[in-house]
Amino acid sequence: MVNLAANLSMMFNEVGFMERFKKASDSKFKGVEYLFPYDFPKEDISNELNENNLEQVLFDLPAGNWENGDRGIAVDPNKKNEFKEGVGLALEYAELLNPQNLTCLVGKAPSNVSDNEARSILIENLSYAATETKKAGIKLLVEPINTLDIPGYWLHNTKKAIEIIKEVNNSNLLLQYDIYHMQIMEGNIINTISSNINMIGHMQLADNPGRHEPGTGELNYPVIFEKLDQMGYEKWIGCEYAPIADSVSGLVWANSFLS
Repeated sequence: MVNLAANLSMMFNEVGFMERFKKASDSKFKGVEYLFPYDFPKEDISNELNENNLEQVLFDLPAGNWENGDRGIAVDPNKKNEFKEGVGLALEYAELLNPQNLTCLVGKAPSNVSDNEARSILIENLSYAATETKKAGIKLLVEPINTLDIPGYWLHNTKKAIEIIKEVNNSNLLLQYDIYHMQIMEGNIINTISSNINMIGHMQLADNPGRHEPGTGELNYPVIFEKLDQMGYEKWIGCEYAPIADSVSGLVWANSFLS
């Protein structure tokens, strides 16, 4: 069964962030995700979740200075303390919002940091975060992202992500598999998912090119959904796409999954 979560960082941008919860609920979503909650009081977000009968599926750990180009800090040896502080802040929000997952964006390694050093600090940071999130009963996810949208992003394919997860060796750390990102980087979507299904804690979708709704690009989502059902995947799938027009009219593709 396909369980769709609205990504409020990219969907329902016709209204402000706090108004998007009601928009998602009115569109029959039962779960939501987004990048970051930290610009808003956690009490206000909790109220929106409760009033609209929505489950918080995930949000991301703090990822550095987003406006200045940071897309995560987990591979930067100079920001170990900032990373740990970010885990603490995320868990403060999680205590009230009760997400199933927290996602670590690993970011881009500084130019003076070797690949081996970046890998070492990432494993150290993920080990710390996986241990802390496990105490709170929340899964930690790590996500590979394509290097066209984010040039220099350190973790950019499934194989590398699985290697890192295995090296961390903590059952609380799983893979966040984004179909859009991995279609760009490696293709072979169905076989890759099937080979790693037990390591996947969450999935996200968008079509390619354009990162718009399913049905607007080259990916055969009806077949992908059918195969996911056959694999027994019942976890959430986040709709992390940019609607071509308005969000509501763009949900025609999802009508059979939202009821």
